[in-house]
Amino acid sequence: MTIAALASPKLQPIPVLDTGPGFAMETLMAHEARAHALLDLATGPLPSAALRQLDKVSRRWLAKWENAHLPEIDAIAARLARPGAYFLSVNYEWACTCRVAPGPGRRSARLVRVLDWRTPGLGRHVIAARVQSPRGRFVTLTWPGYTGVLTGMAPGRFSAALNQAPMRKAIGFYVLDWAVSRRRVWTMPHPTPAHLLRSVFEEASDFAEARERLSSTPISTPAIFSLAGTRPAETVVIERTETDARVHVGPHVAANHWEAPGWRGRSRGERSGERAAMMHCIIPELTPDFSWLAPPILNPTTRIVMVSDAAEGRLVAQGFEAMRPATEVLELAA
Repeated sequence: MTIAALASPKLQPIPVLDTGPGFAMETLMAHEARAHALLDLATGPLPSAALRQLDKVSRRWLAKWENAHLPEIDAIAARLARPGAYFLSVNYEWACTCRVAPGPGRRSARLVRVLDWRTPGLGRHVIAARVQSPRGRFVTLTWPGYTGVLTGMAPGRFSAALNQAPMRKAIGFYVLDWAVSRRRVWTMPHPTPAHLLRSVFEEASDFAEARERLSSTPISTPAIFSLAGTRPAETVVIERTETDARVHVGPHVAANHWEAPGWRGRSRGERSGERAAMMHCIIPELTPDFSWLAPPILNPTTRIVMVSDAAEGRLVAQGFEAMRPATEVLELAA
């Protein structure tokens, strides 16, 4: 049975909103009910006191290193008037699978993106913001009030996505390794990977500039960037530590483990190696049925699926929950 055959007739479309550079606040003001629904789902298991403490720590880190987006996040937190806004702005706990490759006929480059995240509701409440930036318009698949960029396409320039990198094995026990990683982040005076990707969409004029910035700009935590330009040869996966990079040129796949020789860490998500192997076989078709989407790439935490082509200025995307479509298919063209 195909993914399309599982779809419910009651699926709602993904909202599309044209915004200026301040898309995080504009999306919040236009879809505030969605933001509160997401916060309810994301923070429900946590006591308010714990959330307030997480907010304090998150804001202190942003302020300590003079994060450029802190005033924006302050305004969003004030608008929401509830605990959790700061913590969720810098939360970095997703696992994903991507492929960059030439499109059929080798006339352009394409990005295939599957975003996984533990928090339910992210697929049902996703929105598409068409953001006007100094370098032209770009589309980001996002959520109301979210200040970073995880998945996007800039017509005539490039498509890009962000995956969570493996966790360092500092001690050998998961909880302790996680704690050591968080302590390391506190010492990093660099932007988050999601804020770096946002600045690249806002400021990079083409694939070459985007590749250079994603490879060389220091970041607060390790990350994996997938980047596809407009020409079939413009495809790279960039594996990053805070200050180092390994660039894999040509058709390539990114999941949540390192491909760079000698780099070690705990892979994120379920069956990262199997997801990557399966993604290598995906043909990057710009079709709305997503018939190729199957386990293990499709899994209980899958929230967004997208295929984009920056040369054509087109993308197709859909939200998912519980391994089923949660929205109608979105088809956008420049």
